[in-house]
Amino acid sequence: MDRFDAMQAFARVVEAGSFTKAAETLHMSKTSVTQLVQQLEARLRVKLLNRTTRKVNVTADGAVYYERVVRLLADLDDAETSLSSASTAPRGRLRVDVPSPLASMILVPAMPEFHARYPDIQIDMGVSDRIVDLIDEHVDCVVRGGELTDQSLMARRVGDLQLGVFAAPSYLQRLGTPVHPRDLEDSEHRIVGFLWARTGKAVPYALRNHNESLEIKGRYVLAVDDGNAYIAAGLAGMGVLWLPEYMSKPYLARGELVPLFEGWQLDPMPLYVAFPPNRHISRKVRVFIDWVAELMARHAPVQSAK
Repeated sequence: MDRFDAMQAFARVVEAGSFTKAAETLHMSKTSVTQLVQQLEARLRVKLLNRTTRKVNVTADGAVYYERVVRLLADLDDAETSLSSASTAPRGRLRVDVPSPLASMILVPAMPEFHARYPDIQIDMGVSDRIVDLIDEHVDCVVRGGELTDQSLMARRVGDLQLGVFAAPSYLQRLGTPVHPRDLEDSEHRIVGFLWARTGKAVPYALRNHNESLEIKGRYVLAVDDGNAYIAAGLAGMGVLWLPEYMSKPYLARGELVPLFEGWQLDPMPLYVAFPPNRHISRKVRVFIDWVAELMARHAPVQSAK
C-alpha cells in the first residue's frame, strides 16, 4: 500500500461523500479507491468510514484523522511546489463558475492577459448565477456576489461592489422619475426583480442617507435569475435596477441608464471566490484566485476586511 495514495483517496472520499465520486476526481477505479481505504483502515486498526448503500459518512475517529491528513497532504504539496515552482508553470484543466455579467464585462475580456501569463492552464468556465455543488460537479472554485450562506465553503474576498439605483429613460418617460426610494413601494413604479439562487426569491435593498435608513423591496412584473437578463429587462424599461458600478458604467456613458436617488447610499456587495473546504488549493487554482483579486482591485477593490 502506498500510504500517500491511501491518505489522498481517504480524504477525497470524505470530501465527495462517495467512493464513486472520489474515484472520478482521482481518475481511478472505484475498486482501487475502496481497496486503498480498506488497507488504510487495516493498517491503523480503526474504522474511518461508515458505509451504507446510499452514502458514506466519516466516523469520529475518521474525522480527527481526516483533519491531520489534509494538513499533511497540504504541507507535502507545498514542499514540492516550493522546489519546482520556479521552473514549472502551473498547468492543467481548471473548472470555474462565475456570474454572467462579471464574465462578459470583466473576466472574459481580460482572459488574454491570464492566458499570456499562464498558457498551460485550460479553463472551463460555467457562466451562471445558480448554486453550484463544487464536489458533485467537479468545480474548482466559484465567484459569487453577496454574503456566503454556505458555511462549509472556504472563501477569499476579492472585491466590494459599489451599488446604485438606475432606470432607463424610456421607463422614466412613461412613469416619471421617483424622488424618494419609498416611491418604489407606494406608487405605480416597478423594479426588475432578481431571484437569488439560494432562496429563489427577490430580496429587499437597504438604503440610507443622513436622516434615515430603510429597506425597499418594491413590486415587479418581471423577475429573472440571470444577471445579463436582469440588465436587459431594465434597458427595456421593465423597471428600476440595482446594479454594481462596473455593470452600470457603460450604460450610463451611453445614456441608456439614468442614476436615481442621489444622496442615498447602499452598502457595497462583497465579492468572493469560494472553493471546497479542507482541501489543499492546487497551484492552478491559487494563481486564478490571485488573478481575479488583482483584476477586481482595478474595478471594485475591497473597501474593508471582513
